[in-house]
Amino acid sequence: MLDEANSSDSNPSIGSWVFSQEHRESVRILEPQTIWNHTSYLVWRPSVEAVAWVTADQLSSVDEPRPKSFDHLLYRVAAARVVEGLAEDVLLAPLEAGVIPLPHQLVALSKAMSGDKVRYLFADEVGLGKTIEAGLVIRELKLRGLVKRVLVVAPKGLVTQWVQEMRTHFHEEFQLISPSDFSAYRHLVGDDNIWRRFDQVVCPVDSVKPLEKRRGWSRDRIERHNQERIGDLIAAGWDLIVVDESHRLGGSTDTVARYKLGKALADAAPYLLLLSATPHQGKTESFHRLMSLLDKDSFPDVGSIKHENVAPFVVRTEKRNAIDDRGEPLFMPRSTRLIPVEWQDKHALQEQLYEAVTEYVRQGYNQAMRENRQYLGFLMILMQRLVTSSTRAIATALERRLEILKSTTITEDDLNDEGADIIDADSQEQLEELLASKITGLHNEQEEVKLLLETAKRCQVQGTDARAEALLDLLYKTQQEENDPELKFLI
Repeated sequence: MLDEANSSDSNPSIGSWVFSQEHRESVRILEPQTIWNHTSYLVWRPSVEAVAWVTADQLSSVDEPRPKSFDHLLYRVAAARVVEGLAEDVLLAPLEAGVIPLPHQLVALSKAMSGDKVRYLFADEVGLGKTIEAGLVIRELKLRGLVKRVLVVAPKGLVTQWVQEMRTHFHEEFQLISPSDFSAYRHLVGDDNIWRRFDQVVCPVDSVKPLEKRRGWSRDRIERHNQERIGDLIAAGWDLIVVDESHRLGGSTDTVARYKLGKALADAAPYLLLLSATPHQGKTESFHRLMSLLDKDSFPDVGSIKHENVAPFVVRTEKRNAIDDRGEPLFMPRSTRLIPVEWQDKHALQEQLYEAVTEYVRQGYNQAMRENRQYLGFLMILMQRLVTSSTRAIATALERRLEILKSTTITEDDLNDEGADIIDADSQEQLEELLASKITGLHNEQEEVKLLLETAKRCQVQGTDARAEALLDLLYKTQQEENDPELKFLI
């Protein structure tokens, strides 16, 4: 038993020295552990420079000697644990991450590390933390000494988030390289490969996809651009490449720029992680192209897309199956219902705007299809979605469209070449790119958009949007039904 003079309540404190009767030497307390009222201690044995577990009844007090610093001992203990973990195939990344992984994230890490080569599609539903899963894999591979150079390719709107999350949760520093940075880096590195300057890089996917042509550019300039952006990137010697929102790499055909980029990236590193909440999207051919990036031999053709072939390469958790660390459902059950919004007399001008935009979209879409201008047809579809959303949303889009139509310089060459990539993008990305593009107007479009915009502005001045009123009514009704005036809503 321990002497009372050595510790309070007969328990030695972390860092104190005691005598181990089992080992017949003085040892230092590193960590206590109590299971079913029986306490054991992880101790440091200086004679063999190793750690061991000793029960409390085997310890007694001693005078404290003067060995190496406690920090040094902790370092040696940590190193010993790493070596032990590697020998036993223990996952190390969760032990030091700045975030507590959820069970499904640990499953993803475990599956990724179960084979000889990490080439997987992480397809968890939105909100389940695929970025955390990728970060765990990155750290695990680095701790095992399997990777050093890591590239993350993500949509423009997510690249900053990637840099922040890797720093916050995993203490990993990634360099963001955007198109605007190339000139500065070129001055810095001269003729050297820009991509070799940093071992961990995040870049926007559209900044590195190959170009076929661009208005005003010579063939030599396009080739130099492609060499710097994609040629040098592929030749930079990556160990692991992570592609976020990877379903876009499947493309609508095997000729679009993003699929060409995907093929190049897939061949540029032994380890590959593809992240996507919606990898299939009902498009089997596109999904096949995506899966072939992981293993072209396993997916030689569309016919190879079968469950038994796909399952070994995919890690997917649905929200309804996700649990927290206590085994409780991570998300509450939800029900979905459509709330119709009826036009009232006070909404007459809003109804007029809706009908006018719908007619504008119908005529514009038909003309775009006749002229084989798919990207303009998609712009019309997005306009219809906006007028359904809110008056403010359609007013903003019409204003931006009118500015483009008034521009004296109208070019479509880039869109003719990249239209398929725009179609493959998400709705918000489609809208931003199309509204910012100088697309030649349809017949009388400038005058029509001007009239629609004037109507939209009158609607905004006249009163509250009908959809906003319906939403407020629903909120008040729900508060009454729940008998809770402080009820909170997530919108």
